[in-house]
Amino acid sequence: MSVRYFLGLDNGGTKTKAAVFDRTGKEIACCSVSSDAIMNRPDFVERNMEEMWQTNCTVIRMVLIKSKISARDIGGVGICGHGKGLYLWGKDGKPDGLGILSADNRAVSYLEKWRADGTEQNAFQLSCQHVMACQPVALLAWIRDNEPERYQNIRWIFECKDYVRFRLTGEARAEITDYSGTNLMELHTGQFSYRLLKLFGITEVEEALPPLCQAGEMVGRVTREAAGQCGLEAGTPVIGGMFDINACAMAAGILDSSRVCMIAGTWSINEYIRRKPVLDGSVLMNSLYCLPGYYLVEESSATSAGNNEWFVRELLPEAAKEAKRAGRDIYEVVDSWVEEISPEDYVPVFLPFLMASNVNPRAQSCFIGLKASHTRKHLARSIFEGITFGHRYHLERLLATRTQRPEAIRLVGGASRARVWAQMFADVTQLPVEVIPAREAGALGCAILAACAVGEYPSPESAVANMTRVSERFLPYMGRKAIYDAKYRIYLDAVAALDGLWERMRFSGSPGESEAGN
Repeated sequence: MSVRYFLGLDNGGTKTKAAVFDRTGKEIACCSVSSDAIMNRPDFVERNMEEMWQTNCTVIRMVLIKSKISARDIGGVGICGHGKGLYLWGKDGKPDGLGILSADNRAVSYLEKWRADGTEQNAFQLSCQHVMACQPVALLAWIRDNEPERYQNIRWIFECKDYVRFRLTGEARAEITDYSGTNLMELHTGQFSYRLLKLFGITEVEEALPPLCQAGEMVGRVTREAAGQCGLEAGTPVIGGMFDINACAMAAGILDSSRVCMIAGTWSINEYIRRKPVLDGSVLMNSLYCLPGYYLVEESSATSAGNNEWFVRELLPEAAKEAKRAGRDIYEVVDSWVEEISPEDYVPVFLPFLMASNVNPRAQSCFIGLKASHTRKHLARSIFEGITFGHRYHLERLLATRTQRPEAIRLVGGASRARVWAQMFADVTQLPVEVIPAREAGALGCAILAACAVGEYPSPESAVANMTRVSERFLPYMGRKAIYDAKYRIYLDAVAALDGLWERMRFSGSPGESEAGN
């Protein structure tokens, strides 16, 4: 008898979502709950791990009720979540401190030190990736030096979704797409590396690395205890799941190197897959893709649509209330504002560095060139353009590693839901942009592999053919190429001109100061 429904969980930086799909990829229901971060200190971005688990239980119960589907009809569960960051389970059987999100920048001085003393270069020979301040290796080193009791209490080192799966199944496992992006794994062997742990000075945690598993592997079943909390049937199969950028790429139908996937969410994710990693150091990261035999080549930073969310939340509260009274979505209102301002119009340059930067790690966000004649509508277009230029910056680094230009960009995330923004991506990159209609692409990618794991489809390729689709295709306007090229050069010049300023702006309590003990 054919399995009917599949549940995908997506634990992002700002929201926790659950969605139910049928075997054709149709979304039956979706529910989400905001996941507030704890930011009590500069550069600290954390969350309560017990509350995080309870939030997952809440969205599962909500989506089962909303979908009117019995828990016994859920054939499999897949979980994805943000990469990097750190979620520790203690030897005392409880969360070991607060979870750390990927926007956390407390360990930036470790990154700078490792770049200066050659540690990063030596690590790259093994991991095929540069070090990031939000990776577990940097965060573990920071905890070692600043919270030694917590460091000694570590039983398991989890990534975001692996912690949730642990609570759901009771099985501690390390799924490869996530952990291959942590600098804890030698990419050529696909195994954890004592040599890397030694380079970063954290060999004490070797026994806390869980057994590895594959993304589409059925690695556990929902326990009775978890079933009582979340409403799923005890015994429901649970797969390894994926780093959310893998899950979104799977939902976007990325099965070969012909297309680039862009995810415009909290992070600017720009990626494609290939049979061999890029080993010359020209890209930020190589990791393992959820299709065996492929590497995921990634350029990314927390510089995308999260900046627009900040703009709406902090600067447009009255407009949001007015939109709600009128029965409109505030983001649709902002989209219409951007359409009112022509690409030819002069708007400020916006650097989308509110949470992090893809240039100097200490760079901050700003508007450059504000005039008294500018309105919030001009600022909205500035933000859209700045975020899109940030994606182009990453894309150009990816294109330098390819012999052929991609056929198209597959776009998912917040920008894909605004036609004016999708067209801007096409015009700025001068590549066709194909929009994936799935509002919850990460959850859909999980559902696709869950369907394969329980035998609904014989392969990921077959599942993708039946469960994904492109809703709209945007072709670049050649007439806008010169306009956006000129604006992009000004954007790059602004970034370069300010580069020497960030170090001078440092003061006690600013990014990376004092926490590293140097």
